[in-house]
Amino acid sequence: MKRNWFDEKRKRFSALGGYQKPDIHQDALKLDSNENYVISKQFQNDIILSGRKNSDVREYPLGGVERLIQMISKFVNIPSSMIGVGNGSDQILDLILSNFASKQTRILTSKPTFGFFEERCKLYSIPLMAIPFLDNMKLDITEFLKQSKNADILYLDSPNNPTGFQFSKNDLQKLVESFEGLVIIDEAYGEFGDYSLAKRVKTQENLIVVQTLSKSFGLAGLRLGYFIANKNFAETFMNILQYPYPLSTITIESAILALEKSNIMKNATSQIKAERKRVIETLRKYDTFEVFDSKANFVLFDAHGAYKRVYSALIEQSISIRKLGKIGNHEGCLRVTIGTKEMNSKFLLAIRDLLG
Repeated sequence: MKRNWFDEKRKRFSALGGYQKPDIHQDALKLDSNENYVISKQFQNDIILSGRKNSDVREYPLGGVERLIQMISKFVNIPSSMIGVGNGSDQILDLILSNFASKQTRILTSKPTFGFFEERCKLYSIPLMAIPFLDNMKLDITEFLKQSKNADILYLDSPNNPTGFQFSKNDLQKLVESFEGLVIIDEAYGEFGDYSLAKRVKTQENLIVVQTLSKSFGLAGLRLGYFIANKNFAETFMNILQYPYPLSTITIESAILALEKSNIMKNATSQIKAERKRVIETLRKYDTFEVFDSKANFVLFDAHGAYKRVYSALIEQSISIRKLGKIGNHEGCLRVTIGTKEMNSKFLLAIRDLLG
């Protein structure tokens, strides 16, 4: 009997599991997905309404991507020839992996790293060499420099998700400069960190920096990511690898308007950084928790054996955070998004009532 190759392949894909999205808790305070609620819903409504007025969705968005790239170019102060876009930064990473990596490609990253990237490597049977975080949720730069000699691609999310860790700029630059293969730096949370390597693409041909409007601009639902790289890669990606129309007209027009008002994003980012400091300092007052430093818009903490009880108690109070469990030698990790001051206060009050 002829082998059913299609079903065999489907079974292999099914066994992978796929990227795990957070649970849905109706009417809960949503602090589980690193979304930006400091950007007001009114701001989003205004730009989307204006975007709709500028759109005719009966037509393909011919020329729209090019106009958007020009606006991104002004925002990041990088030539438009070095910029490409995607349907979220996820899609950009997926296209790079599916076209530039194979079963023989060795990728060096951290453990943990962005879950989608890990799952995509499994899907394409790409081997990962993952260096685990230390007990203080920091990475050993010496170990990365040592292992980089055996890798073809270096991928780091900087700051890291889910730990919030970011190498010092000097350490990361040393690692990137010494690496001879392809370097992908995922800066999805870059605006909340200490620095960006985006300008390095002007002098480093093998560097791709991936960014997004999902976090800093609060536009996760529009699905818009972009990258900065040498112009030869950007041209090949956009003209050959990328879909002819990767973004909807509404996304394009809304994103252009958002970028025109980038001062709103910068103000929101400053507020989130200040609130992040408050959340970290408050959580560290409880002996129950080990709280890790963060350069992202979330805070990771280890509640040890109490983590399931803390998570469930918060759900009972309609507060949803991310239950991660084991990371390295830490068995009870939880991650909370930094929301508005009111949202953060509600979370901290619930923790006080639970543990105080």
